[in-house]
Formats: sequence, C-alpha cells, structure tokens
Amino acid sequence: MISRFFIDRPVFATVISIVIVLAGLAAMRALPIAQYPEILPPQVSVSAAYPGASSQVIAETVAAPLEQAINGVENMIYQLSNSSSSGAMSLTVYFAVGTDPDQATINVNNKVQAALAKLPEEVRRQGVKVEKKSSDILQVITLYSPDDSRDPIFISNYALINVIDELKRLKGVGDASQFGSKDYSMRIWLRPDKLAQYNLTPTDVVNAIREQNSQFAAGSFGQQPLKEPQDFTYTVTTQGRFTDPKEFESVILRTDDTGASLLLKDVARVELGAQDYSLVTTLNGQQNAAFGIYLQPGANALDTAEAVERTMQRLAKRFPEGIAYKIPYDTTKFVQVSITEVIHTFFEALVLVVLVVFIFLQNWRATLIPVLAIPVSLVGTFAGMYMLGFSINLLTLFGMVLAIGIVVDDAIVVIENVERVMRTQGLNAREASIKAMEEVTGPIIAIVLVLCAVFVPVGFLGGLAGQMYKQFAITIAVSVVISGIVALTLSPALCALLLKPGHHEPAAPFRAFNRFFDKATEGYGAGVRFFLKRSLVGLLLFGGMIALIMLLFSRVPGSLVPDEDQGYVINAYYLPPAASLNRTEALSGAVSQQLMEHPAVEDVVTFAGFDVLTFGVRSNAGVSFVPLKDWSERTTPELDARNLTREFMGMGAAQKDGLVLSFNPPPITGMSTTGGFESFIQDRSGGSVEQLGEKVQAFVEAASKRPELAGIQSTFSANVPQYYIDLDRTKTRALGVSVSDVFTAMQATFGSYYVNDFTLYGRTWQVSLQSESEFRRKPEDLGQVYVRSSSGDLVPLSTLLRVRRILGPDSYDRFNVYPSAKVLGGPAPGYSSGQALAAMQEVADEVLGEDYSLGWIGSAYQELATQGSGTQAFVFGLILVFLILAAQYERWTLPLAVVTAVPFAVFGAILAVWLRGIQNDVYFQVGLVTLIGLAAKNAILIVEFAVLLRAEGKGIFESALEAAKLRFRPIVMTSLAFILGCVPLAISSGAGSASRHSIGAGVIGGMLAATLLATFVIPMFYLLVETAAQRVSRRGKAREEQPPH
Repeated sequence: MISRFFIDRPVFATVISIVIVLAGLAAMRALPIAQYPEILPPQVSVSAAYPGASSQVIAETVAAPLEQAINGVENMIYQLSNSSSSGAMSLTVYFAVGTDPDQATINVNNKVQAALAKLPEEVRRQGVKVEKKSSDILQVITLYSPDDSRDPIFISNYALINVIDELKRLKGVGDASQFGSKDYSMRIWLRPDKLAQYNLTPTDVVNAIREQNSQFAAGSFGQQPLKEPQDFTYTVTTQGRFTDPKEFESVILRTDDTGASLLLKDVARVELGAQDYSLVTTLNGQQNAAFGIYLQPGANALDTAEAVERTMQRLAKRFPEGIAYKIPYDTTKFVQVSITEVIHTFFEALVLVVLVVFIFLQNWRATLIPVLAIPVSLVGTFAGMYMLGFSINLLTLFGMVLAIGIVVDDAIVVIENVERVMRTQGLNAREASIKAMEEVTGPIIAIVLVLCAVFVPVGFLGGLAGQMYKQFAITIAVSVVISGIVALTLSPALCALLLKPGHHEPAAPFRAFNRFFDKATEGYGAGVRFFLKRSLVGLLLFGGMIALIMLLFSRVPGSLVPDEDQGYVINAYYLPPAASLNRTEALSGAVSQQLMEHPAVEDVVTFAGFDVLTFGVRSNAGVSFVPLKDWSERTTPELDARNLTREFMGMGAAQKDGLVLSFNPPPITGMSTTGGFESFIQDRSGGSVEQLGEKVQAFVEAASKRPELAGIQSTFSANVPQYYIDLDRTKTRALGVSVSDVFTAMQATFGSYYVNDFTLYGRTWQVSLQSESEFRRKPEDLGQVYVRSSSGDLVPLSTLLRVRRILGPDSYDRFNVYPSAKVLGGPAPGYSSGQALAAMQEVADEVLGEDYSLGWIGSAYQELATQGSGTQAFVFGLILVFLILAAQYERWTLPLAVVTAVPFAVFGAILAVWLRGIQNDVYFQVGLVTLIGLAAKNAILIVEFAVLLRAEGKGIFESALEAAKLRFRPIVMTSLAFILGCVPLAISSGAGSASRHSIGAGVIGGMLAATLLATFVIPMFYLLVETAAQRVSRRGKAREEQPPH
C-alpha cells in the first residue's frame, strides 16, 4: 500500500508536506487581492459631443449610426446609449464575462471608424472617443482649496496636468478620469450688439480666428541640396498658435484704407475659462476637482490603493499654496475589513477544531497530527489558486474556512482508526498504522474523489454565478486533494512515530466525557436497531422530509448576493424638469449641510448636474456619495448603512424644490447603480416620444400595483419644457442667406461653437465662441443676432425664425439600437429579486403589446442568465458521486445507500436559512454543494465498514449495526469539528457579515441534520439495498441450477 512506503520513510513524507507549504507561501505573496473575482461584464465606452444640439437630434444623428455599426460585435451582450441636452452622447457596450477587454475595445473601435462618415461634421471635428471602461471604481480623490484661495478651474486643470497623468502610470490603475473636468478653453464672449454695429456676423469672427490662430511650417534656410557649399543650415520658426488671451484679443477682424483695424477685443471679451460648465463638484460644501481611480482587470486592489496613496503624498509636497487633497471614498476599506474579518473567523475556527479533536483523542500527541495536517492543506491551496489564476477574495477565503472542517476529517479518520486498532488488538504503533491504513485507504480515496466530483463540475457553470461558484468550489477541491495526499503520506508516518501504546487512565473530565459518549453510542445503537427492524417508518419519514424540502424551497426567497453595509450611501437629487443648475446646487448644498451633521457621516461628495440613474449630465439632477465612519464606530443597528437610507430620505422631505432619493450601493460594485434591478422598455414601432411616454406611464402604474415590486419608477420624461425653432426656409432662400450661416450664428450665440485649438502648458485646448450671458437668456435675444444675405446686408435672425414652446425629453436613452425608457425598481420586502423579475415580466406581457418589449441590464440580466445553474450543479454533483461510488464498490446498488444521506443535509440547511430569514443566494447554494460532499462522506464511512464486515462473513443485519456503532465516534468527531469551524461564520458581525451568515447558517443546519438524522437511517438503507440485491442474485442462481427441460 502507498501508506506502508511512507510509514517506513517518515522524512520523505515530511519533505512532501514542506514542499507543499513552501509553494503555498510563495504563491500567497503573488496572488492579487480583491473583493470579488472577475465577475463584471467588461465595458467599452464610446463618447462624442455635439454642443448645442438637443438630445433627440444627438440620439438620431450620432447615437443611432454608431449603435447600428457596433451592434453584434463579437461577444457583445447589450449596448445602451444616453444622449443629453447638454450636447454629450455616451454609449456603453457590454461584453460577456471573461471577454478580453482590450480586444473588445479594438473591435468596437474598428466598427466606430466605419460609422464616422455618417456622423455630422461638427461631431467628427470634436472626435469620437473609444475607450475601455472599468466600472470597478477603486477610489475617489478630491483636490480642494481649504482657504478658498484657488478657483475650481485652476484646481481642476492642476489636477489634470500634474496629478492624473502620474496616477495613470501606476501599476494596477486602469484609468484615472475627472468627474466634470473643467478643462481650459479660450472663451470668446461675443457681444452681438457690437457685431451688428460694425456690420459683422459670428461667421466672420470664426473665419478670422481660424485664419490667424494656426500652425505653420516655414521651412529652413540653406537646406540640401545646394549648388554652392554652405556652412550653416537654419530652421525658420514663426508664431503659430496663440497661447495667451492677449494674443486672441488682437486678432484682426477687418482693416480699412486708413490702416485702422478692428480687433476681436472691440466686439468680444476673451478669457481663459473652462470648456464645460455643466457640472459642479463639491466636497463637504467646498468646490473642488474630483477624479476617480479605476482598477485594471486582474490587478491587486489593495496594492493599487496603497500605491495611489503613496503617490498622492509625494505629489502633495509640490502642491502650490492653497491646494490640499483628500481621498473621501475608497472601496478597498470594505475589502480590507471584510478580509480581516474572514481571517479572524478563520483562526477562531482553527482553535475550535483543535479543541474538538483534543476532547475526543484525549492526548496531545494524537491531537498534533490533525493540527499539522490543516496548515499543510490550506497553505498549499494558495499554490493551486495561483496556478489556476484565481485571486484572494471573499469567495476563495470562504472556501478556505469551510475547508478547515473538511481537511481535518481525513486526518481524524486515520488517527481514530489507528488508535482503535492499537486499543483493541494491542499492536505497537507501526503495526497498528499499517493495519489501520489498509482499512481506511479505500474510504479516504473515495472521499477525496467524491468531494472533487461535487466541486469540480461546479467550476464549469457559465455566467456570473458560475464565476462566483468556480472560485469557491475549486479552492475547496484543491485543498481536499492536498488533504488526501497528506492523509495518505504524512498522517500515517506521524502516527507510527508519535503514538504510544499503553492504556493509561485519562484525566477526570475526560472520563466523564467518555462515560457520556458511551451512553450516547448505546442510545445510537438502539436507534439504528429500531430503524433496521421497522424500515417502513424510516421510509415514510424520508418521504415526508422530501416534501418539506420542496415546501421550504418555495418559501425561501432567492437573490444573487445579500445586501451588505458597504460603508457608504448614495443620495440622488431630482428637481422639476428644466430646472437650472444653480437650483440643483442650492438643493444638494442644503441637504449636504444636514448630512454633515449626522453622527454616522464622514464626508459628503456631491456632483450637481449629474444624473446617477442614467449616467447622463442633466441640469436638474445631482448626486451625493456619502462615505460613512468606520464600521467599528457604527455598531448600533440605526447607524448601519442599510438603515440610514430612510433617515436620509427624511432630510430631503423638507426640501420644497425637489425630490431626494437615498439608496444603498449594489452588493457587487459596478453591477448596477441602485441595489435593485434596471430594465429598458424598448420602442420597436418607430413611434413618437409621446407614445413611448404613455406606454411607460401605463407600465409603471401596472407594476406599482403588484405586491412583489417596490419603488418602480422611470427616468424617462417626455414633458420637459423646451423651445422649438421654425426656420422659414423660403424667406431665407429669397434673401440669399445660407442655412448653415443661420445655425452657425445660433450655435455661436446660444450654444458653444468650437472654432479651433490653441496650445498651453504643452497641451492642446479648444477655442470656443459664445455670446455674453446677457445676450442668451431668452428667445427675444434672437433679434440681436444677425446673418449676412447675398446682397451684403445684415438680416436679424428674428425675421427668419419663429419660436414656440414645446415639451420633449431632455435626455434620450437607446437600448440595443431602439429608443428606450429606463425603468428601475426593486423587490418589495419579503420578496426575492427572482420573484420581482418574474412579476415585471408578467406586467410587460400584459401591458406592452408587440411594439414594445422589456430588456434587462446589470444584475437582473446576469441573474436571469444564471437562473437554474445552482440546481444544475447540484444534480450533476449527485450523479457524479453516485458513479464514482459505483466504480469504487463495483456495485450499482450500494451507492444508493450513500446518496440517501444528501436530502437530510439539504433539509437541515434550508430549514436553518428559513428560520433565520436569510435568502437563497449564491453563498447559500455554494454551501449546499459542500453539503453533498460532506453528507456523502459520513455515509461512505458507515457503508465501507459494513462491506468489510460482510466480507468477514457476518449477516447483513449485524454488519449494518456493527459498522454504524464502530463509525459513530469518528463521524460525530469530524462533523462537530466542521460545525464548530463554521460557527464563527454564522455569528460574525461587521463588514461583509451578511454573506458570512448566508454560508454559515446553511452549512451548520445541514451538517447538524446530516449527523443527527441521517446516521440513523443510512444503516437501514444499506440493509434494504443489500437484501434486495441478495434476493435478485439468489433468483439468478436458482434459475441457473434448474435442470433444462
């Protein structure tokens, strides 16, 4: 046997273990650390700008051609775009989990290049940007001026030029980008009254600037080839682009015969301003520049955050007077605290396991053996994780905690058996080890194979849940394999070395424990005998339990992952349609002030002008991210982030001007904006915006009546007050005015017209033309703007245009190439997200008809895609266990006796979760899969020994009873070790405790049931299966013995 070899060579056995540990330690340092594995769909964002255009125009002329070109790019799952009235279009393409983000970006870019020809010229000039977008935001850093000596434009550009570029180069940083960056721009504020006075139009100004502010290549003097040799060659330079407002002011618009010239400063004011004023960012009420650091896929979040922190400290030394920085929001805090908590749990579990082993084995020498086996298997697992490209995250760490209980089992099985052989047969340690190993090598290999059979198939599930299971299951599988190796090499070698024969009387407390345990064993024997004699009662109980399982599963709500207190809350502000930015700023400022006085709040980072639900820029929306104080300071339930949202909403109720929504971030950062679900109602009919608005209204009303749904609302609004301008084209034509001049004049007055570029601080910025603010307040101001007709006369715009008020959307969503409206909501309390999605689908079928359809995004999309994958894994695992056991015992019937243990474990698990009011989520399902293996393991031990006893010639009944009694002690011991190992999970608190409860409660419940219930009936099932098999074989024999007629 394998073990015999190692019993004779203990050093060799030890070396194997040391090598495993060293490999694990080396891998531990190289593994990336994150909160979750790579489970987010990679995203590529395409952005374009069309300043001054309405949202509908942008959607039709920019978003639509791009979407049609991109649609169906390799591995795409869906795409959505948002066009806002501020002139920005952002389109995001989502790819299947596991797609290479760089390749996806290249593919999208190729499609975009093909579509450029269809876009408006103004959009092409500004450029269409395609970039890989990480939704995995790591930190938000803010630069602000503590004494208000610096203006936001200066701070924003200081950050852009001196800070962001440094951070982008750091290892692990995927991207660093400013929120609402106020990039420098040469702002030319025209005065239409002055222009008219000098008989000029905005188009004349544009042409003059373009002509004089440009780059020239003037060549060089004395460049080869020359007829006569020359000693020097001189390069010629000349003034190219302007850099200073003064130079722009002296752009010559016109000269007359006397040589007097009209300059730009005579008709306009020139200043170095910002390109975009549509977003105001504040930290605790002070204006600032905020930028987000995004993590590169596969990078170590903790290391990256640390590197950013160090770089910021270094850069801060060079900051000019009056600028300071702060990192108000940092996701790695949650990861760090969660991981520390899991590691605490881990050590608590270790101590409890050692305790159990010591109580049962009652001497330190014996206890040492399993205690040595645990670290070898667990540390070795890191090496396996490294080779498979996993990271250290919550799931792999849970796997480790569960593995403690499983790993210690193999060692316990070995020791317990060696001890028993020494006690009953009086052999010395070496002989006993050899003899005992002959009995348990079979079961150990079977247990390892069965556990792997349960966990490995789980790793092949698709989708989001598959990614989460994979990490977890394969981690356990690796640790189980290593633990099997240790149990067959190191444990027997140590047994032969350490165990001493001799029956010394144990200490007093142990004697009491032994007396109690002997009584328990007798009681257990009586119970087993009862079921062996009355197998019908056992079968009825079994059937009843299966029915109960069905009932409980329908009662327990399902979800993807539980909601956690992540240490921050999001507040969204909504004002009436078309409300201006200063109103939004006033409202968000007032609420921020109240928030800062709340005992749980650390900082308030506010973006006025940003709509967090559509990720678009709107003047009537704002958002605050509210990082809370550390978890250790918020121990009472009312300071838990999940309970603060109601209180924060109450603060907003006093605000007259708008509505304040407060919600918790989604459990998986970057999956969706709110913790609920997000969907789009697509308009496939090509109907008007008003019709879509009516449909959405009807849908929201119908959905709000459903008991399963809560907070159903749509971000779509088709009744924002707007102005519509009618151009009288006949009149324009008759006067000989070109249509493009009319709209250039409009854009240069009321929009912001991009003229060309200038250079400053080694960068290229835009020159923008717009009227002074008093000339663009209301429609009547059109009368002051003139265009030139073919006869050279100036024509006021008000004679060519008619203005009327209309209602329309201010931001326009498209989903998978159709115009759409976003609908958000969540499950009502007591219902699961699964039930909520089903209810939404039913409402959609009733209300929407064939012209409209419902499409899902974010976590809802992933949840629908992964539905049923848990069940598949479960069933597949069961079948494999059955097949492996059939191969092991060379019998088709025997494994049935083992597999019957599984329903007991499932029953215990679902009962525990139902009683604690936990949901059936990914963590619980992962626990269930673990339980199949563990429940089967108990059964294997009993059945294996019954088979050995049968081989010695005992009857079926005696074999079953005797095997059950023999294995009762190791079964109770391993199960207790496992249960106590999971108790710290089930009772933990602090960051990330919800997911630990989910795993802990289920696994403990299941294991208790498997130990307390299943062990009574497994011998009975063995008896039934064996007797049935015997009858069949007897009949077969009888037939053969009958003489032929």
